[in-house]
Order: sequence, then C-alpha cells, then structure tokens
Amino acid sequence: MTNELEKLKNELNPEQYQAVTTINGPILIIAGAGSGKTRVITYRIAHMLNSGIPQSQILALTFTNKAAKEMAERIKELTGKKLPFLTISTFHAFGVKILRQDIAKLGWRENFSIYDETDRTSLIKETGRELHYSAESMDIYKIGLLISDIKTGRKTWNAENEMYRELYEGYQEGLKLYNAVDFDDLIVLPIKLFKEFPEILENYRQHYKYIMVDEFQDTSHQQYEMMHLLANENVAVVGDDDQSIYSWRGADYQNIINFEKDFPSVKEIRLEQNYRSTGTILAAANGVIKHNTNRKDKQLWSGNGEGKPIEIYMPDNESSEADFIAETIQAIRADEKRKYDDFCVLMRANTQSRPIEEAFLQENIPYTMSGGTSFFQRKEIKDIISYLRVISNHDDDVNLLRIINAPRRGIGRATIEKLNQIARNLGCSIFDGIKSLLELSDEQADLFMNSIPSTVHDTQWAMDFSENTKETLKNFADLIENAKSMLGGHGLSKKVRNFVEDIHYFDYLLSENPKSEKAARFKYMNIESLINSMEQWENNPENQDPSLYNYLNRITLLSRDDMDDEEGKGKVNLMTIHASKGLEFPVVFIAGAEEGLIPHGRAIDEGGEKAVEEERRLFYVAITRARDKLYISSCQKRRRMQDMQECKISRFMDEIPASLVKYHEPEKEVDRETAAEFFESMRKKFAPPIVPGFSHKF
Repeated sequence: MTNELEKLKNELNPEQYQAVTTINGPILIIAGAGSGKTRVITYRIAHMLNSGIPQSQILALTFTNKAAKEMAERIKELTGKKLPFLTISTFHAFGVKILRQDIAKLGWRENFSIYDETDRTSLIKETGRELHYSAESMDIYKIGLLISDIKTGRKTWNAENEMYRELYEGYQEGLKLYNAVDFDDLIVLPIKLFKEFPEILENYRQHYKYIMVDEFQDTSHQQYEMMHLLANENVAVVGDDDQSIYSWRGADYQNIINFEKDFPSVKEIRLEQNYRSTGTILAAANGVIKHNTNRKDKQLWSGNGEGKPIEIYMPDNESSEADFIAETIQAIRADEKRKYDDFCVLMRANTQSRPIEEAFLQENIPYTMSGGTSFFQRKEIKDIISYLRVISNHDDDVNLLRIINAPRRGIGRATIEKLNQIARNLGCSIFDGIKSLLELSDEQADLFMNSIPSTVHDTQWAMDFSENTKETLKNFADLIENAKSMLGGHGLSKKVRNFVEDIHYFDYLLSENPKSEKAARFKYMNIESLINSMEQWENNPENQDPSLYNYLNRITLLSRDDMDDEEGKGKVNLMTIHASKGLEFPVVFIAGAEEGLIPHGRAIDEGGEKAVEEERRLFYVAITRARDKLYISSCQKRRRMQDMQECKISRFMDEIPASLVKYHEPEKEVDRETAAEFFESMRKKFAPPIVPGFSHKF
C-alpha cells in the first residue's frame, strides 16, 4: 500500500492526490477545465479497489455511455482486473436496472418497454384523438415539453396549461396500459419506488456504500434526488459550476450548493492546475468568468508557459470571417506542419456554418460537422439543390425522385413505381419516360403497359395513368424544362429565387410544419442564405463563368462527406460550443462573437440576467477548448434574410484583459513601387553571373 501511495504522489499533483486518496466522507471536487478530472476519478476508484473495498460496493454515475465505457476501460488498465461487479453507469441506465428488478411494485409488468421519442409522440397523438382535442390545440412539441416538465417537477399546473391536464393523465394511463415507460420515467419511477418502499431503498444503500458522480454540475433536480436518497456518507461528486451549460435540459448547477447543505461535513478540494491551455488562454477565461456572481471562486493556472496572445479579427461580414478562418488554417498548417484535425471552429448556432463550409470548399479543406446538421445536408437545402441538378441534367434520376413530390403534387408510390418500370423498359431516364408517356396516345399507352413483363404485370401495373396524374406529370415536366433559362446568361441567384417562389416552397414548409410557422420560416431563411451565397459567388470579379453547371460542380465538392483522410491529415472540426464540451484542440477559432449570437438574443429575451450568466459560461467553455492558440472573430455586419445588419461586438469580449489580445490586421495590397523594388531585388539575387564574351540575351 505504501508503494502505491508513493506512486500516486509521483503521478498526481497535491490536490489530485488528496482527491484520489480521500475515500471516506462526503467530498466535493471542484475540477476546473483541463484539470485532469477523468484522471482523478479513475485513479480514485482504482485506489479504492487497491485499498480493499469490494468492487460491488462502488457506484459511479455519469452522463453518457461513452464516458462510462471510457472510465471502466481506464480503471481496468490501472488495476489489471476484469471487474465484473463494478457498477459504472449513466443515471438512466442505472434507473433501468432498478426498474427491471422492482417495477412490478408500481403496477407495471417486468418486461416493460422504453418508449423512444417516436413512440412517445404516437401515444400523445393517440391520447389527444381519444379525448377529442382539436387539431389547433395539438402542438405535439409543446405538449411533449409540458409532459416532461410536469413529470419531472420543473413546472406545475396553472391556468395557462390546465387545458392539458386530462391529456397528461391519459398519456400516463396509456403508458401503463401498454406496459411502457418514457425516458423521464427512468429517473422519476426509481425515486417513487424508493419513497414508497423504503426497504428497497435500504437494500441499495447497503449494497452501494461508495458513490461517485461525474459532471455533477449537469445533474437535474431528479438526478440529484436519486443520488441523495442512495448516498451514505461516502459520496464524492466532481464538477465545475463554471461549465454548467445545459439548463435548457434540466441541469442545475445549484446542486453543488444543495450538496453542501445536505452533507454539512463535506470536504472541498479544488483542482485549479490546468494541463491543457497556455497561461494567456487561461487568464482570458478567468477574466471572463469572474463576472458571474453565483459561482465558486477559482483561479485556473498553467505550467505550459504564457503562449501566444489571443488574436481578434473584426471582418466586414460573415464571408470575410469565413475566408479568414480558412486562410489562417492553411497558413498555420504550412508553417507549423499541423494536421487538419488539430483545428476546431466553434459556433454558438449551427446557422453560422454555411459561409464557413463554403470557404473550406474554396480552400479544399476537409471538415467534419458535429453538434448540428451540415448546412448543405439540411432537407430544404438538398431539395432546392436537387431541383437545380435536374434542371441542369434531366437524366439525374436520384435527384428527380427526391423532388418529384416536394412540394406535394399527389404523385404517389404506385405512380413512381410505374414510371421506374417505363424507364427500365425504354432504357431511358425517368424524365424521358415521363415525356414518352405524355406523347403516347391512349391506344399506344395501352399497348405499352401490356408490354410490361408478366413478373410485374399485376393489377396496379396494368392500371392506366389517370388524367389527373398525367396532367400533374405534364406540369412537373414543363416546370423543369421552362427553367432552362438558368443554364445561361446572368442573374442566376435571381432566377433561383423566383423559381423557389414559383413552386410555392414556403407554403410547402408551412404544410410540413403545421404547428410551427416559426420553424417553417427558419427553414426558408436557410434557403435565402443559400441564394445569398450564390449571389456573392456569381458577383465575385474573379468568377469568370458563373453558370449553373459551375455552381453545381462547386456544391458537389462541398457535399462530399466521405472526403478521404489523406495521409492522416484528418478533418477540421466544425461544431457548436455545446457539442465541444469535454474536448480540446491545439488551435481554436470562435466565430461570431457578437451580441445576439453570444450571448444569444433569444436566450436573453427568455431568461434575462440568469441567461446571461449561462451564456458567459458557454463562452468560457469555448475559450478553454484551446490548447495553444485562440482566434476570435466578430463581424461588423451580418446578413439576416436579404438584409445586411450592423453587428455589435459581444459584451464578453470586453471582459478579456486587453493585455492578452492583439488585433489581426488584414494583409494590405502592395503598391506598384514596392512591387517593382521587390522584383528588381529578386532579379539581381537570382540573375546568372556575367561571363565575359558570353551573350545573356535569349
């Protein structure tokens, strides 16, 4: 045991050593960003096992299956044991374990189902229909949130939501009737079991005498209550209130305060040495987060040296911002021999991704999108691009099938199957098959349909196309052919905008999102953003041929999600700040440090000063993802719909000490005189020596 402690002293800093070797009693470990939190948790559990504590008595709770798996693997490596009886689990998986054992006591059968979001939505709709709720009142998303909030105690019944009480009760009865539980029940029902059957709780308390909770600042009220009910005195929680960024899904960093109240003998240990970032980056993070009032005071420090200053760039607009990011990545790669996956670009909202993705295309930079859908993979964008592909190439069957019924034209599956068969029989594309069908007389059509092989000659195939279907197909074919003006001339973006209006795509979005006009408008804004980028591309003086063909070739390159990882160069990481938590990168760009983005306008409108503090924590998380170099950009103007709007730099930027930053100056164009002097000096430097009697004329 003495040898093990000596080894720990050599491998851990004093605070980490204290956290690892303090086994008994309640412990609050405040683990700052990059302070080796996972290392402390795994070493602590390994030390407990080496100290003779049975593995079956230890319960470690975390938030993702990935984190639980990684933790278990590292502990096995440290101990060299298989550890089949050690419980490392997510809160919800542990809830399932409890319910599998004792849910019958609450009236369910043991082989219960866990409803996913689709099942849950179906049950809400079914319950609403049975109770004769009007279509207008059935906003499924809103009702789903209310059910979750009521069930987990985040909301109570009041005059505003009382109309849904009967639906809520019907939904709950439906779950029990179908012997099912939803995701919230995996925490709520174990708590109910523990409270109604104290003997069950006591069995768990006797079984798990040592409890650890990771990412404690992300626990909800219910998760905290579950932990509190289970815990004896030997409970250790690890977290950082400065990284609490998930209030929108029920997390409450106030649980750290609650823990201190509920366990008054708690021992607090602070991990403040950061092993990730330079001193400059940490000083910037400290400068920002100290403006939050309700937090544990801590001062991160680094032994990695001061590092380079934080570079701030204030481009004219989002296109210039994207160009700056792409060009800087290429320059650093060349200068420092870095791989693409050394870089990360962080955004507050994934709506910022479009210009950045386009700039990466321009510079041939491979990237991967996390925490959001790539702009060019969104359904509404793929629909419009599919139309453009079919207009430029009528034989593109894949894209034609995507848009033949978007917006909806009443072209059903049976019609599409018959069109496919016609194309196969004629050996042509589906579009040409449609044209051929429309050109046939009724008698010719009958002969053609009768020529279809018997293997597919059932009653459906033998049916004639109705006159309505033919008329619909004719209108579709005419729409595509009449758009051929896009293939040449100027004003591509204007033609595309008119085309989108002609097909009434916004009306289609409204029909697809009947309960949320806001969602439909958001999707339409994405299309407007696509057209705006098209306009910028065609108006670029360097673009010699702004044709539809060239534009689509450009988009094709951008849409390659399967870009090869050439020579292990990897891909640039493009992600939302929320998705970046727990990750780190040598070089980080924070894009869009503007009022309205970070802090986010909607969050401030809905949450006031409390929301400002969470947005500041989000900015703090973004800063502390960087190891060696941090760039922050704030646009002077940003396009919203068709308008270019003035932007104001984020209030959080003023909280970074001025001594830590430098402002990026764009490269200035070289004047003629300077250029002439440069080339003259190069000529002299590399000119061949004068050899007497030899002519240097060519």
